[in-house]
Amino acid sequence: MKIAIIGTGYVGLVAGTCLADLGHRVICVDNVQRKIELLKDGRIPIYEPGLEHLVRRNVKEARLSFSSDGASAVRASEVVYIAVGTPPGADGSADLGGVMTVARMIGQSAEKQTVIVIKSTVPVGTADKVRVLLRELTDLEHPVVSNPEFLKEGTAIDDFMRPDRIIIGCEGDGIRKVISRLYKPLIRTGKPILFMDNKSAEMSKYTANALLATRISFINELAQLCDLVGADVDAVRRGAGSDSRIGLRFFFPGVGYGGSCFPKDVRALQHTAMEHGLHLRIIDAVELVNMNQKRLLAKKIIAHQGPDLSGKRAAIWGLSFKPGTDDMREAPSLVIIEMLLEAGASISAYDPEAMTEAKRLLGDSVEFMNNSIEALRDADFLVVVTEWPEFRNPNLAKIKKYMNQPLVFDGRNLYDPEEMEAAGIEYHCIGRPGAG
Repeated sequence: MKIAIIGTGYVGLVAGTCLADLGHRVICVDNVQRKIELLKDGRIPIYEPGLEHLVRRNVKEARLSFSSDGASAVRASEVVYIAVGTPPGADGSADLGGVMTVARMIGQSAEKQTVIVIKSTVPVGTADKVRVLLRELTDLEHPVVSNPEFLKEGTAIDDFMRPDRIIIGCEGDGIRKVISRLYKPLIRTGKPILFMDNKSAEMSKYTANALLATRISFINELAQLCDLVGADVDAVRRGAGSDSRIGLRFFFPGVGYGGSCFPKDVRALQHTAMEHGLHLRIIDAVELVNMNQKRLLAKKIIAHQGPDLSGKRAAIWGLSFKPGTDDMREAPSLVIIEMLLEAGASISAYDPEAMTEAKRLLGDSVEFMNNSIEALRDADFLVVVTEWPEFRNPNLAKIKKYMNQPLVFDGRNLYDPEEMEAAGIEYHCIGRPGAG
């Protein structure tokens, strides 16, 4: 099939590349000419494992191309995806300006009936708004499909190619056949396409992300109680999560969730509820617990070291909100660094992929190092924020050698407290008896 993807951000670029790899002819469109030039040159503006190779392969085989001419791409395509951003407003609402601008362009440009697939994360009722706009612009009946994405940064290609399910909101058997043909290669493993109405599809995305965020905030809050009563949250989560009704995924304590999806989608869901006069108390608590959790590790450090950290140097391992990405949006590291700087500490930091973005956000307030060991030199304490694989099995002897004192605050519970104690390292973590 001939497909246009409008928007070459994270969702659009991954979806477009994967669709091309499935054999479709895909044009990825963006109005930022510099981004299109980079993509044509084979350079990827985001970090996602495996994506650069996949882009290069499909460009070489002439299934994937890039353009800034949206109108021409629409006219050449049977299916057009809207994959532009929906950034949050000050009140938490999703900004639909980009989505409606693209919808208007499609309505003005299409010369034949075109299937319009909304891939952007949008509030309930957006597909209806797009339909109303299209009817004002054209006599053509463009089917509008809601197809929320469930990609995880760091595993996005595998998530697209091996989905748990594909959710489709649409009307009519005809459009179901088109969508089934579009995604046919992905359902050979027996994973379902779940057809439903548009509003239910739109709501499904927010429900999934809010529930995952709830699991994280729930175990984070219980970890604080474990600290107070002397229980081990890792044992507790295994004990509870072994129940098949609960499970262990997204059930790890830490320094809070971040990124582009969970914070934005939780707030958008809150806003939608408020618009309808409903107060989602559980969702409100999820957001509040997460905000507090981002501050917890810095509070532990200040409680241990004293409120004045002048003359103290903190080594930070991990800046991105999760491993496998360079995304710094709503990253817990930003809150922790801000609190440590306000207390007077100096900071040396390292992240395998997020250094460029971190430098853009933090400037010269932090000293960025070339590797994790370099960050340790002359540090008074180490703060582990992001659970990158290379931090999981550190050289404990080098921690003792290069730091002023062997003191570790682990925000991801990566290490065994008994091993740290045996190595002579003072160790503090989240919800577990430490070696301190």
